[in-house]
Amino acid sequence: MRILVADNLAESGVAALGEHHDVDVKTGLSKEELVAIADAYDAIVVRSQTTIDADVIAAAKRLKVIARAGVGLDNVDVDAATKAGVIVCNAPQSNILSAAEHTMALLLALARNIPQAHHALVQGRWERSTWTGVELHEKVLGVLGLGRIGTLVAQRAHAFGMRLIAYDPFVSPERAARLGVQLHDTVEEVLASADFVTCHLPRTPETVGLLGREGLARMKPTARLLNVARGGIVVEEELAEALRDGVIAGAALDVFDAEPTTESPLFGLPNVVVTPHLGASTDEAQDKAGTQVAGYVNLALAGEFVPSAVNVAGGPVADELKPYLPLGEELGRLFTALSDQGLTGEITVEFLGAIAESDCRVVGLSVLKGLLAQVSGEPVTYVNAPLLADERGLNLREISDQHSEDYVSLLRVSGSTRDGRPIRVAGTVLQPGNRERLIEVWNTPVDVEPTQHMAFFRYRDRPGVIGEVGTGFGEAGVNIAAAQVGRRAAEGEAIMALSLDEAVPPEVMRRISSAIGAVEGRAITLG
Repeated sequence: MRILVADNLAESGVAALGEHHDVDVKTGLSKEELVAIADAYDAIVVRSQTTIDADVIAAAKRLKVIARAGVGLDNVDVDAATKAGVIVCNAPQSNILSAAEHTMALLLALARNIPQAHHALVQGRWERSTWTGVELHEKVLGVLGLGRIGTLVAQRAHAFGMRLIAYDPFVSPERAARLGVQLHDTVEEVLASADFVTCHLPRTPETVGLLGREGLARMKPTARLLNVARGGIVVEEELAEALRDGVIAGAALDVFDAEPTTESPLFGLPNVVVTPHLGASTDEAQDKAGTQVAGYVNLALAGEFVPSAVNVAGGPVADELKPYLPLGEELGRLFTALSDQGLTGEITVEFLGAIAESDCRVVGLSVLKGLLAQVSGEPVTYVNAPLLADERGLNLREISDQHSEDYVSLLRVSGSTRDGRPIRVAGTVLQPGNRERLIEVWNTPVDVEPTQHMAFFRYRDRPGVIGEVGTGFGEAGVNIAAAQVGRRAAEGEAIMALSLDEAVPPEVMRRISSAIGAVEGRAITLG
């Protein structure tokens, strides 16, 4: 088979691909050039420079796999690939060590003003007093996101004698304690207490703009902020304003809202250190990315299961299980969204009815992928999901039972939040057409089709609530595609599940929740 390597790939990766297939290395192709030749290839390998969009995928009629030699997938249209039955995979664990070390490099550079002092000296200025720094010893490092990279940073900072605090509602206090980290319940508590804050959160609707004017104002005037995670989490204009006004002492960033960029309000400020997204830019990381992704491409072209696949076309899975892979991810995402106080301990996944006749472990992995997708600072795949869960103190318990009273097959996920509240969601796939249905939310029966954008309210049943919710969304310009109410008893607790045409701003959810007296209100994105 033929493989196109469209970006620079480590020689070890090209060699591994060439052991079994014909490999063409053609870098720097324009979109038009790529579309013109795409139909000749069974696999395309890229890094971050080349974009594989819907047009390229449509032109590549024989394409079986798109591989990204790295972690991110911003330059691949995963939805278009999934619809075309093309596997999309990456190298999810290739750069975590490099990213952690780059964070430490920025931490030290920020503390000791190394780039500024270097620039002054080579310009002919000896400025010892101007660039006096601070020690890391006994300073408090606040880690936002204690996933794999955040953990590696914490371990290295501990060696410098730093005191460690963190925010991550999906890491157990016991695991944090083993790392020597004190967990805090909110981001605000970490911001207020830390001398240095390092961000290792994923970019989600909830984290975009998280570190803006309001959050920065909570920090000490001597505090410094680092972001080596994702652009957009820090509001760059508001950070620049805070730095100019002395709200905080300094900042270091490796990622930006728009990339590549050579313009930012942060550039040129004397208390800022910036690098052009170098977190994964080491020889070792690139070598690992190349060899890992080559292995996955070889698996895909051999017709075998690809554990790093980020879409549902992960390889040969029993036909009766395939519809349950996307449903499993959706239930996992929903479960996490409803557990906003954090998960802990054991998560139970039940395979009930006809589905239990098959080996359902891959479906369990799909649930785990969904569970961790919104809380991990790195893309979650079938291969790293168990490890990421273990690092957060989560244990997946699987139960198979061929008996199901109401449905031919049923998939149910249950567990408890950190504060002891039980959470349970369930779904099924109806025939004909493999139609997905959510049949239980917040331990209450419902019957609604899962869609990309959804909202859920838990409230006391009373007349008029449906009208109030509809009015609230209408005033906000959010169209309701479908709505369904579930309850166990009249005038008892009720659940409203809504399928929406667009995402809901947080302030709209807060306003509607307040208007109907909801105990909880959640807006989530399942896709």
